[in-house]
Amino acid sequence: MVPIGQRLRDKRIERKLSLDEVANALKIKSQFLEAIEKGEYKNLPSPAYAQGFVRNYADFLGLPKIQTTALFKRDFDEKKATKVLPDGISRTKGFKSNKVNFRSVTLAVVILAIFLIFLFFQTRAAFISPYLSVNSPKNGQEVSQDVSVVGMTDNNATVTVNGEPVFVASNGNFVKKLGLFPGKTTIVIKAKNRLGRETVKTESVTVKP
Repeated sequence: MVPIGQRLRDKRIERKLSLDEVANALKIKSQFLEAIEKGEYKNLPSPAYAQGFVRNYADFLGLPKIQTTALFKRDFDEKKATKVLPDGISRTKGFKSNKVNFRSVTLAVVILAIFLIFLFFQTRAAFISPYLSVNSPKNGQEVSQDVSVVGMTDNNATVTVNGEPVFVASNGNFVKKLGLFPGKTTIVIKAKNRLGRETVKTESVTVKP
């Protein structure tokens, strides 16, 4: 039985058409049409594209599409055909698949990172003592009897100055006014988080009479 590629070639020659003329009319590369005529299906794109090329080629030459497609399927051995990736066709499809996979992996990594960050901030109180900074007074400083202790801590920490509770603002700042006796004294500032982790700072000052 005459191969479908031979039938297409004979019909093209009968109509006195060149491969380039058919290629321009069908918008199919001439090397693909030549591969079909020679039965070199390994030089074609995926089977779906190859079948479409044959059907359009047959229709252009006036051959019955259904019969031509059936003959093509008989000739075309998908197990032996090696897919070649033409520009803008199969290569694009493969690229999209890889792109989808890349996006999925990236999304998974981002979600995992967000979860780990959330977990860190939820559990860090159990391992890390709260931040505590005392702006004034400083060690060795001479202060008046009515002195203000000014500092900063974590906004969810509780603060005491010499055992007295201190209000902590939403930004972590705090101020505590003390009435001290003249002479040398030590001010003890403590910051404690909700899990009991504690940071302590002591400031030794001299209170002026």
